Amino acid sequence: MKESNRAKTRPILAAIDFSPCSERALLWAARTAKLFDAPLIVLHVVHDPESAPGYYQRSKKRKKYLRRIEEAAAEMMSDFLEALEKKYPELLNGFQKRLVIGLPVTRILEVAGETQAQLVVAGSHGRSGFDKLLLGSKAQKLVQISPIPVTIVKGPKPVETHKDPDEPQEV
Repeated sequence: MKESNRAKTRPILAAIDFSPCSERALLWAARTAKLFDAPLIVLHVVHDPESAPGYYQRSKKRKKYLRRIEEAAAEMMSDFLEALEKKYPELLNGFQKRLVIGLPVTRILEVAGETQAQLVVAGSHGRSGFDKLLLGSKAQKLVQISPIPVTIVKGPKPVETHKDPDEPQEV
């Protein structure tokens, strides 16, 4: 498609949290954006509690220091995206990145509305059972209340660390 048509195509919004499942979701969104010749917007929502501004503790060159949560998140986003751009240069080029503060599901949907996104793509950690009950599922809430289509990309299957004590062990 010509560039003028691409500008008219509604973007695909990829919500990331720097996890392996959000990496998979971003790659899926990038492939889909290329397929539809649509712009790609990569979004990270800094979940900052209302009561007080947050801080991240980052270790840089072996010195630990506190930084405002937005500054640390912006640096983490840049590092995450730069690493993926180097790993997948043919797939990840020419996207727009956005960093916003607030409640993740709410802000994702607000940005989707502002940008007139045609699709939201997010990763899922795949929690189930008691963990899901305690933590809730942002992906599930996103799917339930979104007025536009949402694609949830499951993360890699976790490596099982618990072994049966009766099972023979390799030495």
